[in-house]
Amino acid sequence: MPARSSLRRRMVQGLLAYALLVSVAVYGYGFLVNERAEQLVWTALLEAEFDHIEDRRALSPDERWSDTETLFLYGDEAASPLPDALRGLAPGLHDEVVFGGKEWVVLVREVDGRLWALALDIGDFERREIFVAASVLAAMLVMVALLGLAIGWGVDRLMRPMREFAQDIAGLSPDRAGQRIALPADASTELAVIADALNDFIVRNEQYVERERAFIDSMSHELRTPVSVIAGAAELAAAQPGVPDAARQQIARIRRTGHEVERLIALLLVLAKDPGRLARSSDWIDLAELLPEIIDDHLPMAREKGLAVVLAAPARCDILAPLPVVQAAIGNLLRNAIENSDSGTIDIRVDGGAVVIDDPGHGMTPEEISAIYARMARGGGGRERGGIGLDLISRLCGHLGWTLDIASRPGQGTTTRLDLSAARGTRG
Repeated sequence: MPARSSLRRRMVQGLLAYALLVSVAVYGYGFLVNERAEQLVWTALLEAEFDHIEDRRALSPDERWSDTETLFLYGDEAASPLPDALRGLAPGLHDEVVFGGKEWVVLVREVDGRLWALALDIGDFERREIFVAASVLAAMLVMVALLGLAIGWGVDRLMRPMREFAQDIAGLSPDRAGQRIALPADASTELAVIADALNDFIVRNEQYVERERAFIDSMSHELRTPVSVIAGAAELAAAQPGVPDAARQQIARIRRTGHEVERLIALLLVLAKDPGRLARSSDWIDLAELLPEIIDDHLPMAREKGLAVVLAAPARCDILAPLPVVQAAIGNLLRNAIENSDSGTIDIRVDGGAVVIDDPGHGMTPEEISAIYARMARGGGGRERGGIGLDLISRLCGHLGWTLDIASRPGQGTTTRLDLSAARGTRG
């Protein structure tokens, strides 16, 4: 998942960018206004001076212009010809003209068929202008920095109720009833709307959970009753005289399965109500002894489809886990392999602390496997491939630290690997 920036950071960055953009726009506009004002001032000043020179010449033709420290007239007589830098200039005002090692503003005018140029030394003015521009720029940057601090402080105050609101949401626990989101005193109207919607959802969710718990309690009683009847009937049947040995073995199998189903129902109820208690209902199990029993329970189903189930002779592998849960998990995977295979051999082996089942079924595409993983992650295994068993196994894996991996190739079967390594240990 890509890294996400906080809303506070986005707001600060956006407002700072806006402030900087406005400042640059104002500074740029000020620069343009200053340049335009300079043009008007220089034009008015030099035009007035030129008019004054022509008026004086009209009154006193023999009078000559005297240059000052900053103002020079060129072209009015043979003794003051136009400098090379001014000869190519057209009549009009020309700013920032450089010659003689200085910067000038020059007004060129045609007088008596000749070009005259009145030049004003603006070097000192330009230096002062640069200083003022740098000062304004520095002031603008300081203002933006101070504005950034103010924006950060303001946004932090604005976001504080939202952070407290998020902390309250994070503190909600699914196993506690009566929880509500409390609004901070300075919360906004929009936050109050969100809090009301969340509190309404919490109330409806509590009602839903309560209905589910009532349903689970009711179903636990309804499930236990027929299982107890089956187990009791099997016990009475086994006590009858003259029961053949083959039938007695099947009756014993029914009794054993009935007790296992009773324990499985109890553990599944724990999984639905208090998953934390699941790992505390554990027993030492040797997979080498358990797998043949699970395979024996599924052989009739396999034979009906013409399938053979082959168990590679496993070495002793002790795990500490709830026995009915292990039986249900491995049994579900084996049943899925049988249901999704038409003929051939299903191979089962113990690889370290993992039970691996290879079936000769039709296989699945990567997209179908991804869809199964997605349904398991959402808590719904689906029925079209794997049935409800994969949903159950995925929940058990999440609570007991197991992992379930599925690998398949279309037309070449599927391999499921139930890794129980987290439950491995050594019996004391």
